[in-house]
Amino acid sequence: MSGRIGRMALPIASRSTVLVLLSIGLTLTLGFGLPEIFKLLFRVLGFPADHASHAIVVLYFVFVLCVAMPSIPRGTLPVEGKAVLITGCDKGFGFALAKHLHKLGFKVFAGCLLKDKNGEGAQELEKLQSGRMKVLQMNVCSDEEVAHAVEFVKEHLEDPEKGLWGLVNNSGIATFGEVEFTSLDTYKETADVNLWGTIRVTKAFLPLIRHSKGRVVCMASMLGRMGSPSRSSYCISKYGVEAFSDCLRQEMYKWGVKVIAIEPGNFIAATGIFTKEGVERRGKEMWEQASEIVRGDYGSVHFSQQVARMKAFVSSGQKDMTAVLDAITHALCSKCPNTRYSPVDTYYWIKLQLMSHLPAGIADWIYVH
Repeated sequence: MSGRIGRMALPIASRSTVLVLLSIGLTLTLGFGLPEIFKLLFRVLGFPADHASHAIVVLYFVFVLCVAMPSIPRGTLPVEGKAVLITGCDKGFGFALAKHLHKLGFKVFAGCLLKDKNGEGAQELEKLQSGRMKVLQMNVCSDEEVAHAVEFVKEHLEDPEKGLWGLVNNSGIATFGEVEFTSLDTYKETADVNLWGTIRVTKAFLPLIRHSKGRVVCMASMLGRMGSPSRSSYCISKYGVEAFSDCLRQEMYKWGVKVIAIEPGNFIAATGIFTKEGVERRGKEMWEQASEIVRGDYGSVHFSQQVARMKAFVSSGQKDMTAVLDAITHALCSKCPNTRYSPVDTYYWIKLQLMSHLPAGIADWIYVH
């Protein structure tokens, strides 16, 4: 055990050293390089060079204001008479969001995969016995069920001509496994729910959304903007959701429809999208399905460590979903919503910025090697 701790401590120490060196380098650059840059700029523009220090003070003041000031109010729209369809309401974000938006006064269409099988989530939502909560059977991978869902929503809208205000593409699944242990069927299954399900549902409901000049909210992920070892199938699907959201947003400007991507961080503990039993079962399947060459090259010790690491990951992350629910609510209610919301904790926010903006080799060295 002590040897393992020693091996783990080295990367952590290395990462800390890198962050400290980056901080020192940035401080030196700003402290010595920035004044010279401003002096040169002032000379080129014909201003006295001794005014450069004043410009630095103004720049710093603006920076402090941007960091310290609360975000500019964007106005809030009334929720009365507005209807929202949410997919994946059996549990997790979708289940919590359905109850949250209903409490705020929205009419909620809660799409549940397991409604026809008396799923617990669907049953609990139905117990609200509210005219503003409609629970419907909906498998986002089924053209037939999605078509039935469209007809169901039209039948229960107060005024179908005014359309549907919001669509929240929340349905999603997750799995793990290094590329050589992940079957093509797993890649296809993950993409079928996370990506093609999002596209299928959006295309079906988009006419209703256009009529209301409403909102399309797509549940992406921080792993839709950065890769992660053993998560390629999930990352691919969420990268696709990000691209789909970007393209649709640009197409919908002329219709007055706003398209928003939500990029949550690690909320595994809150959503239960992974379980230790599921990880164990998935690990056994991957090992049995892998070729002899792959099993021999990677070795059982390495594979067992990967599974153990994933089992430890099950209980990680934030347990409170409030940040995600607030982001989606703002996307639906704000007069001028952001195009992206990233409800992540400080660690993952820093990681996302470094992985997105540093040269890939440096970012990989910090977080992967």
